[in-house]
Amino acid sequence: MRADSPEFLTATQTSYDAIAEAYAAGFPDSLAARPLERALLTAFVDLVRAPGAPVQPPVADIGSGPGHVSARLHGLGLPVFGVDVSPRMVALARRAHPGLRFHVGSMTALDLPDETLGGILALYSIIHVPDDHLPSVFAEFHRVLLPGAPVLLGFQSGDEDGHLRLTERFGSPISLDYYWRTPDTVATGLTKAGLHLHARVLREPQGEEKHPRAFLLAHKPGPAGA
Repeated sequence: MRADSPEFLTATQTSYDAIAEAYAAGFPDSLAARPLERALLTAFVDLVRAPGAPVQPPVADIGSGPGHVSARLHGLGLPVFGVDVSPRMVALARRAHPGLRFHVGSMTALDLPDETLGGILALYSIIHVPDDHLPSVFAEFHRVLLPGAPVLLGFQSGDEDGHLRLTERFGSPISLDYYWRTPDTVATGLTKAGLHLHARVLREPQGEEKHPRAFLLAHKPGPAGA
């Protein structure tokens, strides 16, 4: 992290570096037992594909963690790379998926030129972003997406917005903030950033989950999204 990085980014990076191995071992493939999420991922892939385009623009998996979702997108035929704030997570992803690209980076300031991505996937990564930084994240998504390109977000939800700070996970001390938000809250943020909402899905908690899961599919306006 740069010296002037927001405090929450430094805390998120340090926390995930501390629990990276345990997290990767505990969640080797979070989509394996989640048919709804897999179906949404397939829909995202279909929206990303540009019919007749000589070259398919790449997709970014933002908050890629151990890399299993990036690998699934690759298996579905998309050129994809992962971005994660944790260097340790990136190292684990590279080791598990040596044929894919993973980079250390932040969704608040993506190291990408304007209008270069064919899509953005962010599953359970905006949950660590405070409310006052969320508009800049969505503005970054809008900046780097090509016209018509989709974005799929997944996040914990509820009847109202909420916040929790964890100081321990997998037996390691951390300082990690979690934010759950209503679909309306996140949809409003996307709209203000110039992204058009395409669909929203709300899934009830399963197993040990405490909050519903919300998924929003949006796109940057343009010819490809017509």
